[in-house]
Amino acid sequence: MKSTADFQFYLFPITYCLVMVLGLPGNLGALYVYVFKMKEKSSSSAYIISLAVADTVFLCVLPFRVHYHLNGNDWIFGEVACRVMGTIFFSNVYISICFMTCVCVDRYLATVKPHTYLRLRGTCCWAVATAGVWVVCGTTGLAFMLTLPVDTGVGLGSPRRCLESFATGEWENSLAAYSGFSLVFGALVPCAIILVCYPLAARRIARIRTATARAALRTIYAILAITVLCFLPYHLVYLLHLLRRTRVIRDCHAADAIYDARRVTMALVSLNSLLDPVLYYFATGRCKWSLRWLKPKGKRGIYTISDRF
Repeated sequence: MKSTADFQFYLFPITYCLVMVLGLPGNLGALYVYVFKMKEKSSSSAYIISLAVADTVFLCVLPFRVHYHLNGNDWIFGEVACRVMGTIFFSNVYISICFMTCVCVDRYLATVKPHTYLRLRGTCCWAVATAGVWVVCGTTGLAFMLTLPVDTGVGLGSPRRCLESFATGEWENSLAAYSGFSLVFGALVPCAIILVCYPLAARRIARIRTATARAALRTIYAILAITVLCFLPYHLVYLLHLLRRTRVIRDCHAADAIYDARRVTMALVSLNSLLDPVLYYFATGRCKWSLRWLKPKGKRGIYTISDRF
């Protein structure tokens, strides 16, 4: 028997409202600084801009999710809106982790393989990587949106679910394959790269006693923290969820526990859009934001950007 997990009707609205209120200014501020204030763009800048764009779009669909959960998981906006909003919601997880992986590889090369990094710096590799992430994630998301079965409630008085409560046959036909592909290439591979590359880079950087090295270490710690807190729990529980829906796990008590844990980790993974602005501050390794207040009349305050590397 499925757990009702009534706590979700409080957990999701509170978490999503917190993420919206605190995350949207941070992401919009990062876009303003990186797009309009930075004169010279770097590879990391392109990844950060893409990550901020994905987070901003994600934050704009959260009001619909808040209403959905406050309304007892009853979707009132129709099938098309469910497909679009749901695809944006879940695609953000994989877009975010892919661009964080790009930042990870970029910082790893800059610190551990500096000669290789300098050779690649003048090429269009970063543009190809950025475009590649958008094309792959966009194509996968579009296929997901167009082919996904949507339960918008046709029963009398039954809640109209949005991307939830799929039938066993739907899992066997397409959802299991799609979920397995997403777990391997959208979670396992990127997380492995982050968890391997960054500790190696941290060991190298820790030997350098400079402000630049300390800034690079802060970048490492920020990405590792977001990965461990937001992405790993979500994907580990999603793996268990996949095993349950494909009837590998059959125990009813385990099924209830997995359902409850999935609600918690779905709230946790949304926190990445709140925590990403911390990463934006450190990750490029080239910008230092400072607020300098000037005393002369008519001068309120200005952002100054100076080279760190």
